[in-house]
Amino acid sequence: MVDESTIRESLFEVEDPEMNISVIDLGLIYAVRIDGEHAEIDMTLTSPGCPVAPELMAAVHRAALATDGVGSVHVNLTFSPPWDPKVHATEDGKFELGVF
Repeated sequence: MVDESTIRESLFEVEDPEMNISVIDLGLIYAVRIDGEHAEIDMTLTSPGCPVAPELMAAVHRAALATDGVGSVHVNLTFSPPWDPKVHATEDGKFELGVF
């Protein structure tokens, strides 16, 4: 059975095309819920007007769906809470962004 950490590992390969940083390191993935073979992913964007939103959401969907044990995926876009790199980014992401 698939778990959250396995899906997050798959999502680590998805990069924001404008920043070339993983969606995991940026902290754009707020939640991953699993129900059997279905994954529900809550994600945000670096800004509400992000021009690559559809592309990024599709990449997250594809990466999660390619994870062993996952049969279906739904990606929910949310802006609550608003993304803040000082709060949401990993230490590696903060370093890449120059946020200290």
